[in-house]
Amino acid sequence: MSNLTIFTEFLLMGFSDIRELQIMYALLFLLIYLATLMGNLLIVVVTTLDRSLHTPMYFFLRILSIVDACYISVTVPKASVNSLVSNRAISITGCAAQVFLVLFLAYVEFTLLTVMARDRYVALCHPLHYPMTMNPQVCMQLTLACLLTGLLYAGFNTGYTFRLPFCQSNEIHQFFCDIPSLLTLSCAETFSNKICIGASVLGVGAGCFAFITASYVHIFSAVFKFPVKADQRKAFSTCVPHIIVVSLFVVSGFYVYLQPSSHSGSIKDLVLSVAYSIIPPFLNPIIYSLRNKQIKEAVRIQINEAAKIAMKRMLLLKNKA
Repeated sequence: MSNLTIFTEFLLMGFSDIRELQIMYALLFLLIYLATLMGNLLIVVVTTLDRSLHTPMYFFLRILSIVDACYISVTVPKASVNSLVSNRAISITGCAAQVFLVLFLAYVEFTLLTVMARDRYVALCHPLHYPMTMNPQVCMQLTLACLLTGLLYAGFNTGYTFRLPFCQSNEIHQFFCDIPSLLTLSCAETFSNKICIGASVLGVGAGCFAFITASYVHIFSAVFKFPVKADQRKAFSTCVPHIIVVSLFVVSGFYVYLQPSSHSGSIKDLVLSVAYSIIPPFLNPIIYSLRNKQIKEAVRIQINEAAKIAMKRMLLLKNKA
């Protein structure tokens, strides 16, 4: 052990080895990041300002949008800037912070999606009990439960990973720090780490996915009883994209975190990491805003109000002049 080198920083994997492709991929991911940020912030602003959207569904959507904006901000800006300036280095402290935030925000996002599925189930299957079941106090308690258990989940897995010495190499075969890539760099026994991260990811992921699936089975059963076909199509058009995003999140996350470490570090892992860290935050605003008439109407009203205020200010300035 005395001849082993203990590294003080890591080198993240770039999007490409070719300089022109590095710049192209970095700019592409920055555009996706900005679009995701704008879409999620738009939902936060609109659902906050419009009182008609102060309902449990839009409360959870607002929290989900905040989480999505933070989630994609943890990985993409750092990776894109590193690619543009040809600097792949990240400190151990920065890497630990990135691992903690990725685990925490991914956990909160997935549990929030589970709560949102429950909210839709109660609204469609038990509409008379909905105001009492999903009252503001319950919504706040559910959100706090997601956040607090997420802190415990991320804190334990991050601490248990960074107790290891990293001396095999300092090159992480990923565009951000994640536990499967870090375990391959350790010169200590990592079997217990693999068991812990595998059990926690499988337990949380499978549990939440089973709950979401059960909720949508009941939702679809209720939807099929709708007398009007247009209402059925509307419900399906809202639910199916949500299920697709959740499935993508689960499948890609399971593959990356549950595969044997000897098989990690491939281009496939890089693509699948994009599938669970970038695509869900990017698609959620599209699913919940561009396909939602209430959100679009609220956006139109807010734009008109902003235009009226701007016109009044211009007239006041003109009169003063």
